[in-house]
Amino acid sequence: MTQPLEASAPYAEQMDAADPLASFKNQFHFPQHQGKDSIYFCGNSLGLQAKSVSAAVAQELEDWRNMAVEGYFRARNPWLYYQYNFSKTLSGMMGCSEDEVTVMNTLTVNLHLILQSFYRPGKERFRIIMEAGAFPSDQYALETLVKLHGLDPDNAIIEIKPRPGAKLLETADILETIHTHRDSLALVLMGGINYYTGQFYDLPAITAAAHAAGAYAGYDLAHVAGNIPLRLHEWDVDFAVWCSYKYLNGGPGAAGGLYVHERFGNDASFPRLAGWWGNDESTRFKMEKGFIPRKGAAGWQISTAQVFNMVALKASLEIFDAAGMERLREKSLRLTAYLESLLKQSPLPCEIITPADPQQRGAQLSLFFPENGKAIHAKMMEQGIICDYREPGVIRLAPAPLYCSFTDVYRFYEVLRNF
Repeated sequence: MTQPLEASAPYAEQMDAADPLASFKNQFHFPQHQGKDSIYFCGNSLGLQAKSVSAAVAQELEDWRNMAVEGYFRARNPWLYYQYNFSKTLSGMMGCSEDEVTVMNTLTVNLHLILQSFYRPGKERFRIIMEAGAFPSDQYALETLVKLHGLDPDNAIIEIKPRPGAKLLETADILETIHTHRDSLALVLMGGINYYTGQFYDLPAITAAAHAAGAYAGYDLAHVAGNIPLRLHEWDVDFAVWCSYKYLNGGPGAAGGLYVHERFGNDASFPRLAGWWGNDESTRFKMEKGFIPRKGAAGWQISTAQVFNMVALKASLEIFDAAGMERLREKSLRLTAYLESLLKQSPLPCEIITPADPQQRGAQLSLFFPENGKAIHAKMMEQGIICDYREPGVIRLAPAPLYCSFTDVYRFYEVLRNF
């Protein structure tokens, strides 16, 4: 930043008054604190409930009550085609065709399923590269995956660590590791954003390096979906998975998302595990054996659409459509920059470990506290500011642009400054 932004409540209020997206805050329910809305910086763990969700759930309950099985065909949102409600919005967010994206299952289930297609180790190519300190589910998934193939995780999984004394990964180190193991590499699987540091990795460069090494490139986009606009097809990413309960506000345990590049989705011979919801719709109800995959990512569908586990996501994505992902990203950059500017204006007992480059982060700053991190987090919660604490010593702040304001950011700074 060229100059600090003003650290005052009137300035923050002025920024909010000029914000064209400010009114979207009114479309969400907030946890209450002493009779007022809390300040909510935890959208990177669980997004807020849209006020439209109750009516959306009531509609599906009414159709189930009045139509029973006929709801698959005659409901206001026919259940037989429910998964298609998400294709247009998600394809815009992810930067791909509607056929390349679908909604199903949950994140780690989808990861296990898609790895059955993209991890087929041979005698020479069997190694997987991932970042050290990835979210535990990804670590567990890969550990058990290689064991299922009779391999030793300590040999088959290569974890890239930050340089000594650093908390962030250098893109050059990721690319060098891929090149070093090019002859034995089968797959690169990384989080799009590291949950702890908030670092957004260079997906185009990593993907290109993996392909140059003869390996597949896939990503867990749990902390990216609904946060940063992507161009997965243009970047030639092979596959990606994500959850819907963080920035996408789909509710706890909401259905996950899946992207598969069209060169695999349009190849009926590409290996996969199958269920009848992934079968070609024209033959699905013939009840015959012989799997014929649907075109695109939908060919990895397994079971009937989880309507009541998708309805809140449908309501939230309608708000995303109204706000516009590019406009949300622009506001997110300004919100996070304001938070960063405030934190740098006073000698505070923390270090920002999220990259300073706005293009290498989303709606998150991770603050490392060498001391008293838990106590400071508790103080925030007592003041009605909801954020989360992760060991060791990090408070994560996620000012999600749909429902966070510049005044929210200033209030956090004010409490921290007076701790």
